[in-house]
Amino acid sequence: MIPLKDENPGATFPLVTIGLIAANVAVYIYQMTLADPALHRFISGYGMIPAELLGKAPPIHAAIPAGLTLVTSQFVHGGLFHLLGNMLYLWIFGNNIEDLLGRVRFLFFYLLCGTLAAIAHIILNPLSTLPMVGASGAIAGVLGAYLVSFPGSRVLVLVFVIFFVTTARISAFYVLGFWFVMQLLYALGSAGGEGTNIAYIAHIGGFLAGMWLVKKMQPGLKWRKRWR
Repeated sequence: MIPLKDENPGATFPLVTIGLIAANVAVYIYQMTLADPALHRFISGYGMIPAELLGKAPPIHAAIPAGLTLVTSQFVHGGLFHLLGNMLYLWIFGNNIEDLLGRVRFLFFYLLCGTLAAIAHIILNPLSTLPMVGASGAIAGVLGAYLVSFPGSRVLVLVFVIFFVTTARISAFYVLGFWFVMQLLYALGSAGGEGTNIAYIAHIGGFLAGMWLVKKMQPGLKWRKRWR
């Protein structure tokens, strides 16, 4: 099930959402100009490596203080589909949360969700020397915020049924609830085994952080639910 658009138009121009998408795309374009050794150094230098951040492993390609990689890692992606998937979700759901919180609060909310998502990953993988990269944790926070703020908003999704592909309008509660349940199942499926290159725990941490933070950060009660 892939979301294509929501039926919850924003009230203001989504400047921060578009700016975040542009920043992620710009960084990825820069990554594509790098040869393999330089690209590896870039990802290792700006990605978040738990063992290095906790001082349990010496930095190999440190480009900035390790603490800053909690933020910089949110703008580095491991591949084109990784980038496109993240930006699709941010484009569909980010504008309404930006409306809800206001631009400055939304930017802080986004980066904080991404940071808390990374911390969740660190807690369960403190000795990992693999760089964690991607906006998934921050965007998971946006999805969690959308779920509690606009659960009845309709989302047009692409649905795969065996060999058939169709579209359907489904409430955000089911679309995002399904997404969250899948992350839980993937996390449980990878636990205790050889692991995976995808930080599902970060997705879960970011989602829960977004659900909690969006209520704490709303500027009063100046927003309205636009769903029926």
